[in-house]
Amino acid sequence: MKKITLYILLFISSYGYAQELNLPAWTQYLADNDFIISPTFAGIGDNLKIRANGLTQWVGIKNAPDNQALYGDIRIANQSGVGVSLYNDSNGNTRQKGMKLSFAHHIILDYKSKQYLSFGLSYNLNSFRIDIENFQPTEEIPIVDPSIVDDRSMTNHNFDVSLLYRFNRFYISFNANNILDKKIDAFTGFEPNRLQNYQLYTGYVFSSNNDNDVEFEPSVFYQLFNSDKRSATDINFKYRKFNRSGDYYWFGGSYRFLNDQLLKPLNIGPMAGVMKGNLYFAYSYQITMNDLSGFNSGTHSITIGIDLLQGLSDCACTKGTSYRKYKYNGTNRY
Repeated sequence: MKKITLYILLFISSYGYAQELNLPAWTQYLADNDFIISPTFAGIGDNLKIRANGLTQWVGIKNAPDNQALYGDIRIANQSGVGVSLYNDSNGNTRQKGMKLSFAHHIILDYKSKQYLSFGLSYNLNSFRIDIENFQPTEEIPIVDPSIVDDRSMTNHNFDVSLLYRFNRFYISFNANNILDKKIDAFTGFEPNRLQNYQLYTGYVFSSNNDNDVEFEPSVFYQLFNSDKRSATDINFKYRKFNRSGDYYWFGGSYRFLNDQLLKPLNIGPMAGVMKGNLYFAYSYQITMNDLSGFNSGTHSITIGIDLLQGLSDCACTKGTSYRKYKYNGTNRY
C-alpha cells in the first residue's frame, strides 16, 4: 500500500509537467541565464553565452524525473539576437527530446532613462515517447497487456511569443508558451490538447555602493497553466560580489508554492555560482516540502558554461540590468 501511495504522489506531482511538451522551469534560470525563461533575452549581453544544465529530481526515488539541457544565445545584429535550446527529459517510462529556436529584437524607448523593449519568438520541436519495452509485470498486474506493442511516440510543433520591458535596473517579461493546440494521439485518450502556459518574470537589481561591486537581486517568477488553471510562484533572492576584473560569485535562495497554498511550499532551497574569466559554474539544491519529502533527498541541479566573443555590440538596448564591470580590450567598461 505504501508503494502504491508513492506512485500516486509521483503521478500527481509530475503529471502537470510530463505532458506539457515544454520543459519544466525549475531554478535553472537563476544561474545567470534568463534566456531559459524567455526568448526575449537572446542577444542581451556582450558575448556568446553557452550553458549546459543537468537536473536530477527527487534523488532516491527510482525512475524519478531527470533532465539534461544545452542553451546558447548570441547577437547577430546591433539590436537582434538568436538562441537555441536542446533538451532531453525523462520521467519514468516517458521520454521527451526537443529543441527551441529563438529570435529576439531589442529597441530603445528612451536612451536617457534607459528604457528598452524587446520582442521574442521561439519555434519548438518536441518528440514525446513512451518506452513500453520497460513495462514489467507486478504483483498488482502480473501480465502485461499483450495488445501493447511498439513504442508509442509523437512529434509536436509549437511556438512561444514574449515581451520584455526594462527600465534602468528593473525588468519584467511576459511569455505565452505553446500557443498552438497540441496534436492528440489515439493512445492517450484523456490528456488535454490545449497546453498554453503563461509566465511572468520580474525583478530589480540593487547596488550597495557607487562602484557597483555588490548587487542584490530579488525576483518573482509566476506560471499559469491554461489546461487546468493551476499556477505557481517562485520568490527568489540573489547576492553578487564582483572583483576588479569582472569576475564574481553569487549565492541566493528560492521559495516555490502553489498560489492557493502560499504557506505550503512545494520546494525551497539554496543556490550559488561563480564566474571566473569566461568560465561559469553554479549549483542549486531544492528540498521537497510536500508528502514526497519522506521518500527522497531533494532535487539537485548543476550548470556549467562559457562566454565567448566579447564585445559584440555597443547598443545600450543589449546591455543587461546588472551594472557589473567587464573586461573589454584590456579596460573596464560600465
